[in-house]
Amino acid sequence: MYFFLSHLSACDILISTNVVPNTLQILLKGFTYMSVQRCFVQLYFFGASAIIECCLLSVMSYDRYLAICHPLHYSSIMAFRLPYYLAIWSWSMGFMVAIITVYLLLEVQFCGPNTIDHFFCDLSPLLGISCSDSLAVEIAVSLVAGVVGLLQFLFVVVTYICIFNAIFQIPTKAGRQRAFSTCSAHLSVVCTYYGSLISLNIVPSTGYSSNIKKALSVLNTVLTPLFNPIIYSLRNKDLQEALCKVVFLRKHLKNS
Repeated sequence: MYFFLSHLSACDILISTNVVPNTLQILLKGFTYMSVQRCFVQLYFFGASAIIECCLLSVMSYDRYLAICHPLHYSSIMAFRLPYYLAIWSWSMGFMVAIITVYLLLEVQFCGPNTIDHFFCDLSPLLGISCSDSLAVEIAVSLVAGVVGLLQFLFVVVTYICIFNAIFQIPTKAGRQRAFSTCSAHLSVVCTYYGSLISLNIVPSTGYSSNIKKALSVLNTVLTPLFNPIIYSLRNKDLQEALCKVVFLRKHLKNS
């Protein structure tokens, strides 16, 4: 589990360092300048990190499925090489699939207004300022979202149905609580990430809904990477004890 957590943290760092500096510059100045090439690079790494996170969340749900539904076979199935293969597959999927969108965008012409009403180079506002046919890009993105995103989401749902079914069959209450505690943090991260991702695709990009979509983009690109380490850290007993010591020490210093 901690092996996959390290890769999830690296993916969160990738999306944060890709989006947040540009966002901070817009908050300080009210605007920022960006070349077309830099915009495409930012869009590429944003799409790659989104796909990588979907893959990693699916891999982690499979890891929790094996740990709860097949605990006796876990150590033999999740052998030394399999975690590395799954991690390599997640990163390869992200970097290879995301390049399709950027390649198709190179054929799109931008000859209208050059101002994007967003805090980073997202695909929807970028296509909004194009003056050529962008149907091929929209179809490709829809296929990627349907094949990669939807299948990953359905896989996570199916694995958690099996996990909950196995947990409810445990005879003791303590056993059920211990089994659920091993996947509660991951379930919280999945709900937060996919909830913001689905909301982004449902909300339209025009009119008043544009502000709602930008707020959801902040949740997806800034707040979710911030919440992930907090959610997983709260499940760690060593960090809980360290936090209690810090709180106790501060109260002792104030009283003295």
